[in-house]
Amino acid sequence: MDGIVKMREGSTTCLGQANEPFTIVGRVVPHFEDGVWSWTEELFAEPYEKAYPRDDLGWDRYADKPNKAIYFYFVKGVCVGQIVPRANWNHYCFIEDIAVVRDYRGQGIARKLLGQARMWALERSLLGFMLETQDVNLLACRFYQRYGLKNSQPLGLCLRTGRYC
Repeated sequence: MDGIVKMREGSTTCLGQANEPFTIVGRVVPHFEDGVWSWTEELFAEPYEKAYPRDDLGWDRYADKPNKAIYFYFVKGVCVGQIVPRANWNHYCFIEDIAVVRDYRGQGIARKLLGQARMWALERSLLGFMLETQDVNLLACRFYQRYGLKNSQPLGLCLRTGRYC
């Protein structure tokens, strides 16, 4: 089983497996000028590792629900990535979590997971993506920007579905 698989009831065994440490190389510095958000980069002299604790937020409640989902990415039967989209109150698809195992980063897996979330959002006529990240997660911010997400506020990024920028 390779590729993207939607989580079903009782298939929560690989939840959080992709939640591994990531490297912090700098931070974004947001700017608001003439009604437009932008950011510059501040690189750190010494990169360091950061890890988030594994969340136990009742992810099993996401299985088979119309307004939220969890997708896993498998390579040779091993779960190496996950994404958690949900329909937000403002009719945007909020990406609650996206993670890829360290050894598989840079291979297009996160892009494929975002593509799956985009299809999920379009099926629900949602207006676009939104997600939040920390200012020190510079590598993630660069990835989101390459994917086409735009700054809409400090540390918040969005991309319109159907009418993607």
